[in-house]
Amino acid sequence: MARLVLVDTCDQLPGLLPLHGWSALMSSELVLVGSADHPFVPQLALADLRYEAVTAEGEAARGRADLLSGVSPAQKRQAERVVDLAGEHGEVTYLFGPDDSEAFTRTLGMQAASSGVEVEMVYFMLRPKGARLLDLVRVQERLLALDGCPWDREQSHESLMPYAVEEVYELAEAVAAGDTAGMREELGDLLLQVVFHAQLAELSEGVGDRFSIDDVAGGIADKLVRRHPHVFADAEAADAGSVMASWEQLKAAEKPERQGMFDGVVTAQPALGYATKLQSRAARAGFDWDHDGEAADRVRAELDELLAVIDDPERRAHEVGDLLLSVVGLARRIDVDPETALRGAARRFRSRFEAMVANADGRLHELSRAEWLALWEATKASE
Repeated sequence: MARLVLVDTCDQLPGLLPLHGWSALMSSELVLVGSADHPFVPQLALADLRYEAVTAEGEAARGRADLLSGVSPAQKRQAERVVDLAGEHGEVTYLFGPDDSEAFTRTLGMQAASSGVEVEMVYFMLRPKGARLLDLVRVQERLLALDGCPWDREQSHESLMPYAVEEVYELAEAVAAGDTAGMREELGDLLLQVVFHAQLAELSEGVGDRFSIDDVAGGIADKLVRRHPHVFADAEAADAGSVMASWEQLKAAEKPERQGMFDGVVTAQPALGYATKLQSRAARAGFDWDHDGEAADRVRAELDELLAVIDDPERRAHEVGDLLLSVVGLARRIDVDPETALRGAARRFRSRFEAMVANADGRLHELSRAEWLALWEATKASE
């Protein structure tokens, strides 16, 4: 009895099959694929396996059942040819590919059954996590090809930076809102920026400037392993604090050229984050409050200093800066990210003010100070 073995594949990882999948290929008289550019063709050639690309020739009659199944005349003829080859050779293996639909698979099974050909299905089972990342890499390669997208091909690392920064803030907004669907989308947009930059670097004309997405991923993977010896080696870490201390020690050993206390702190980041980072570095060196109460006292003292010069335009900006820096110090002491906290406060202010405007019935400029405050308190109470 003729036999047809259908082998499921992972399109993103050509050549990767479970043991029973390769066993089916090695024992088959002939391996069939749906097109000459099937991802597995180079692997079959390397394995010195006899293979044939089955393409439809001509148009087969399309009956009512074909119309309902969604199979084109070409696909039906292709299925018939696969089954015919199974009959001729006794046993063949068909490797599914990116262009094979469920409708075609059903047609192939029904055609085999009507022709008396035994069918065996070999499933791929578990696809490795991250396989779809390769789709993104291939899509971006295509966009940057000579016949790709004109806009993509005009971009540079510099021109893309505003988009990367914007995506980070959009992700932060989705996280703050607890919007998991938004997080998934924004993480994808951010991931695109990483792949885009890496592909631009791979195409760079300067040999010394070239790197690939594999260099990027491999570099961070190696770094994570190297800086987590308590996970990947025999070091011990009792708590998160000891993990951070070990991280900084390993980081310093990796970059001995950074001798200054603040070397490596990015000055272009938002001011609140910049101030927090500087204070954290200083605190690790021992310059910090003994307890949270001292940090709170410093906020009060800085506020008093600001109030004392509130009418002096040359000094008050300086004192406002000191006040903000002291608030950052207090936030750091009590494990609150000041950037996130301020964004949350700004988001609440916007929501409350918009609600106030809606409740004012269009008479904003007629409201007295007392009416504004009453509206504000009423809005807060209704949350």
